[in-house]
Amino acid sequence: MSERTAQQLEAVVESAQDWWSTDIVDIHPGYIAMRGYPIEELIGHVTFPEMIWLMLRGELPTRPQARLMEAALVSAVDHGPHAPSIAISRMAMTCGVPLNGAMASAINVLDDVHGGAGQQCMELYSEIAARVDGGAALASATAEVLGEWRTQGVRYVPGFGHRWHPLDPRAPRLLGLVDDAVAAGDVDGRYAAIGRAVEDAISAGRPARIPMNIDGATAVIYSELGFATELGRGIFILSRSVGILAHAWEQHSQGGRIKGPMPKTIPYRYTGPARRAVPDLDLTEPTADKESR
Repeated sequence: MSERTAQQLEAVVESAQDWWSTDIVDIHPGYIAMRGYPIEELIGHVTFPEMIWLMLRGELPTRPQARLMEAALVSAVDHGPHAPSIAISRMAMTCGVPLNGAMASAINVLDDVHGGAGQQCMELYSEIAARVDGGAALASATAEVLGEWRTQGVRYVPGFGHRWHPLDPRAPRLLGLVDDAVAAGDVDGRYAAIGRAVEDAISAGRPARIPMNIDGATAVIYSELGFATELGRGIFILSRSVGILAHAWEQHSQGGRIKGPMPKTIPYRYTGPARRAVPDLDLTEPTADKESR
C-alpha cells in the first residue's frame, strides 16, 4: 500500500469515527465506561437517580442532590388509569401489542398537553429568575411574566391547580423536602421562592388559593438542581414510564381483549343528524348527463 493510499484510508477511518462522537460512553472489547467511570465500579455503588444525573450532567451528584431528585421521580410515577398515557398502555395490551409497544404508545402522547406542564413550569420559573437577575423584585418580575403569558393566550398557568385534587398531596411533601435541603445548604431555594410567588400572584383576589401541583413542585426541584428546562419533560417521562409499565403488565395479567376507553354498556354520545333516508337517485346514469337534458 502506498503512503498516499494509507493516508487516504486513515482519513476515511477518522471521518467515520467522527460521524458519531460522544462524551457519554466509552466501549471497547471487555471495557465499558460511563463518563469515564468503569461500569463495574458504578454497579452496586450508585443509585439509579445518580446514574440518570451522571448520564445527563457528566458528573455524579452529591447524595443530598440525588435524594431530592429521587423524591421528584418517585412522586410522578403514576396517576391512575384515567390518565391518558396510562389508559393507552392498558388498551394497547388488550389489542395484542407487546409490552414494549404498549409502553411506546403511551409515551408518545406525553407532549405539550399531557405531560408537558412540568417543563412548561420550569420555563416560567426560568423567565422570572432572569428578570430577578436583571434587578427586578420577585413580586414584580412574577407579575410581569404572568401578564405576558396571559397576553400570549395562556389560560391555565402550568404547575398550579389540579382537576382532581383541591390540594395535590404530593406538592407540599416535595416542597417540604426542598425547604429541608435549603436549610442544609444543599440548594439555595430561589426556585422554591419563585414557585410560591407564582402561587401568591395567581391566587390574589380569589376566594380560594390555586395551589401548586405535582408539576409545579417537581419543576421547583429540577430547577433547584440545575437541570436545563428542556430536560424537564424527558425526566418526567422516565418517572411516568414506571407507572406505564406497571399498568401494562397488570393488564396483561388481567387479560381482556380489545378494550376501548369505555365499557360497551356505556354508549358514547352521538351528535350528528337524526336517521334519514338516502335520496332516491338514479345511479344508472351519470349526473352530468341528466343535467344536460
